[in-house]
Amino acid sequence: MTRFLNLISTEPDVAKVPLMVDSSNFAVVEAGLKCAQGKCIVNSISLKEGEEEFIKKARLIKRYGAAMVVMAFDEVGQAVECAHKFQVCERSYRLLVDKVGFNANDIIFDPNILTICTGMEEHNNYGVEFVHVCSEIKSRLPGAKISGGVSNLSFSFRGKETIRQAMHSVFLYHAIKAGMDMGIVNPGFLTIYDEIPKDLLQICEDALWNRDPEATEKLLEYAQSHGKDVTAKVEEEEWRAQPVRSRLKHALVKGITKFVVEDTEEARLDKASYPRPLNVIEGPLMDGMSVVGDLFGAGKMFLPQVIKSARVMKKAVAHLIPFMEEERLANLQGADAGDANDMYNGTVVIATVKGDVHDIGKNIVGVVLGCNNYRVVDLGVMTPCEKIIEMAIKEKADFIGLSGLITPSLDEMIHVAKELERAGLKIPLLIGGATTSKTHTAVKIAPRYTAPVIHILDASRTVVVVSNLLDKTLRDDFIAELDEEYDEVRDDHYDSLKDRRYLTLEEARSKALRIEWERPENLPPKPHMVGHKVYEDVDLNELLPFIDWNPFFHVWQLRGKYPNRGYPKLFNDASVGEEARRLFGEAQAMLRDLIDKRRVRASAIVSILPANAKGDDIVVYKDESRTEVAGTYHGLRQQAEKDRESTDPYLCLSDFIAPASGGIPDYIGSISASAGFGVDELAAAYEADNDDYSAIMVKALADRLAEALTEKLHQDMRRELWGFAPNESLDTEDLLSIKYQGIRPAPGYPSQPDHSEKTTMWKLGSIAESTGIELTESLMMHPGASVCALVFAHPKSSYFAVGKISKDQVDDYVARKGASTDEIETWLRPILAYDS
Repeated sequence: MTRFLNLISTEPDVAKVPLMVDSSNFAVVEAGLKCAQGKCIVNSISLKEGEEEFIKKARLIKRYGAAMVVMAFDEVGQAVECAHKFQVCERSYRLLVDKVGFNANDIIFDPNILTICTGMEEHNNYGVEFVHVCSEIKSRLPGAKISGGVSNLSFSFRGKETIRQAMHSVFLYHAIKAGMDMGIVNPGFLTIYDEIPKDLLQICEDALWNRDPEATEKLLEYAQSHGKDVTAKVEEEEWRAQPVRSRLKHALVKGITKFVVEDTEEARLDKASYPRPLNVIEGPLMDGMSVVGDLFGAGKMFLPQVIKSARVMKKAVAHLIPFMEEERLANLQGADAGDANDMYNGTVVIATVKGDVHDIGKNIVGVVLGCNNYRVVDLGVMTPCEKIIEMAIKEKADFIGLSGLITPSLDEMIHVAKELERAGLKIPLLIGGATTSKTHTAVKIAPRYTAPVIHILDASRTVVVVSNLLDKTLRDDFIAELDEEYDEVRDDHYDSLKDRRYLTLEEARSKALRIEWERPENLPPKPHMVGHKVYEDVDLNELLPFIDWNPFFHVWQLRGKYPNRGYPKLFNDASVGEEARRLFGEAQAMLRDLIDKRRVRASAIVSILPANAKGDDIVVYKDESRTEVAGTYHGLRQQAEKDRESTDPYLCLSDFIAPASGGIPDYIGSISASAGFGVDELAAAYEADNDDYSAIMVKALADRLAEALTEKLHQDMRRELWGFAPNESLDTEDLLSIKYQGIRPAPGYPSQPDHSEKTTMWKLGSIAESTGIELTESLMMHPGASVCALVFAHPKSSYFAVGKISKDQVDDYVARKGASTDEIETWLRPILAYDS
């Protein structure tokens, strides 16, 4: 927030536009207010957490001279009827004006525009309630403004844009008359009120004012009689009547596999147009893929569509391969049949590096490159450096792409770069994956290799990079700009190391979180179960309510624009909403198939063990006698100096566990879960059938199920196994917003960035033996769709990032773990505040 606002403040055209600072984390809101120029609007506060918190936030907002949005929520919940809406707004108004001294003109009420026509009778009056409360607010709360999210009204008709546009226009026509001042709405998707067809206008008016109980059915009938489905059958018949070249192009662009084999065969048999099987690929198939590449590059096609197009292409090529091989054998003693690789723009060898098993991102990059006429040689996962170099030479690669998800993969990429240099190769190196970054690439990898080394942020950027490097007229300028950019990144990195101040480890420890463990409210809760509980062949149906769908859409690079960024609002986005809905529907169908036919399996283990803190470490005991140590989790503490005004502690995970010196018994939990059993085999079968789309889909769904299983087990721990929150009743949104007591940080992530801590967890729970979830040599979990985490129960435990650490802490950590400095620096390299 701070960095972004500081950046835009330097742009005159942007700086003069009023800002709305929006975050669910109020600390982020305050950070934004500190650096926002002029008067801005805070979105939002409410009475949901009570008057004390409401007044505290309002005073802070007033201090910074900002206006604010006030939601119609109170301690009871969301206000839905006019009387309750006004009661909450009036109460908020009186607190703000009379108690805080807030300017009434700076109050913007959002009285909750809610969805009508859902099929539930109690929702039908929501439009009426909003319009009426607008009139009440304007007449009785002078100065206050009114806003709302208009798209909520028609959410039940997502995908039916004609209906939604009409509903929005009718709603705004009346709400503005009643006093609504502003709203969140896409102005390009509004219909002029007077231009709405009369029959549709009448239905929308009846729906808004709840005058016709059949309004919902009438809107559905209107959508069906005026929608795309009416012409779908005609369109299908039309494209099947086109020449075969056009049919193949259409199938590729639309991702239709149904007729591709018969159409490809028809083209092959047309010897006048396509004398050789290769000519079918070079002609209509490549023409179609060129259109796909152009549409994707222009943002008119989305990743799921591109991968479906690749599926069509692969099936067509697979049909032609036997005929091409037959031709090759026939020509062995005759004229040279030519090099089939000449038809490609270039060859790219891609691999997930040694020790790493995640490949979804790599597979997507391969599909995107294939769709843009590049030959992709995919070496799979866990690929040794020697094989990467060998295959790059053998396949005459124009590019090498390396992918990795975990911290050790970063070091392996450095190793590969060094070995490429030693082998005398000059092949450009592409770097991608969740843990990679432009800074790490510029600082750690690029200096080891004299050929270009480029960090690829996402799949869509890959084609731009490789095409620039292959274009003789652009290559030199592109490399010069890249070198200049990476020089600046390196300079900024080293400058930041010089400017940043760090406390010594002893100073940081002196400012640790201090919990008064003797106080009754701070006493660690005693678990109902102490030990281990193994879950075999988990019923996947039980996990469905716990799925977080947002990362699923990130995998497919479907990102909506505000206010439709996350699931399910993504479905409303004007650009990607339709494709997101289609993808979601296909995901639901595959998920149902995976569960009903037991194609994938899940297992897990939950542990709750006696433990106490000793300094920055957490000692785990064999039993409740606490006389024999079973293992130790080693912690890392924040050292980067905080703001001088800050009184925040310098945290370490051990702060959340009662110290052994106090004699108060405490416990630590852990979860290891996987929903990946059977996934690799299923994905391999899809790939063998040239169906990358389904292969990527099944892996993405398995990842979601593994996270959902972890979420459910954590809830079971809080409610039953540990039992410190037996009455917890949170919906999925609350769970994903971490509104429960306690935390579950994972080794290798910000609160404990050392992946090697997993070995302690695996030893304490005999996890490989009891669940089948194994650790690779780089401490990746296998199957790939697996999750592990420590579980802390104390209400004062919180997530944090260790950040950069100094050499004194590394030396101390080495001594505590009994490891070598080289080994520890390898695992912790991304967080070292010095060069190693």
